[in-house]
Amino acid sequence: MTDMVLLLQMLAVLAVIGGCAGVLAGVFGVGGGIVLVPAFFYAFQTLGYDGPELMQMCLATSLATIVVTSFRSLSSHNKKGAVDWGILRGWAPGIVLGAVAGMMVVAGLRSVTLQLIFGALALTVGLYLAFGRAEWRVSEAMPKGVLRAILSPLLGFLSVLMGIGGGSFGVPVMTLFNTPIHRAVATAAGFGVLIAVPAVIGFMFVKPTMHMPPLTIGAVNLVAFGIVIAMTLITTPYGVRLAHKTDARPLKRAFGLFLTLVALNMLRKAWMG
Repeated sequence: MTDMVLLLQMLAVLAVIGGCAGVLAGVFGVGGGIVLVPAFFYAFQTLGYDGPELMQMCLATSLATIVVTSFRSLSSHNKKGAVDWGILRGWAPGIVLGAVAGMMVVAGLRSVTLQLIFGALALTVGLYLAFGRAEWRVSEAMPKGVLRAILSPLLGFLSVLMGIGGGSFGVPVMTLFNTPIHRAVATAAGFGVLIAVPAVIGFMFVKPTMHMPPLTIGAVNLVAFGIVIAMTLITTPYGVRLAHKTDARPLKRAFGLFLTLVALNMLRKAWMG
């Protein structure tokens, strides 16, 4: 009976999280992972799953949702001819290698360390969303050779450490190298697939030592995965409509500041705990 009550509590909390993540993804064009990881962490911690591998589960489950959302997004963008397959093919090997390396590092770390890493990286993303400018450029063309060989695995590696897809790092990188924003967003969906698929496969073979929530395979919680996917399918279109009806720039800055506060709070909790 207790397990059933706990399962119902999980379903209610995760439905709210998935709904909010879908709206935010639709409004701001960022992957749900940047919202899902801290939301999963606080939700499962509140439900009593506060162990040394809690952040592993949050990152792994977030990436599992990204497998589905990135495939869906990539297919949609490809139908409109927006995906730059040249960039995607060139960056794919490095991103996959970085994602695998990231999964192996995450599997060997504990929650407090992963909280510190997530907080620091989320703080960087939040400040960029709040204060970054669309006209910033590093170069007039996407990097190749040595620079691409450095940046592509780094992008995959850092994304897995945060449990996010290709958007939060991929879009800024591509726009800084003069890729039009719509093409960058479309191509970043492909980055998300390359990041999430190998990482999730690896996470499903992790053997946590802590007591995990019901229906968890390795570090991937299937309840959270299923509920969040269902809710984002429902709520993301509402976020997209809201984005078209309002000025996205102040909303993006507000979200950047919100994410900054979330990151600072996670850093505070990690530092104190």
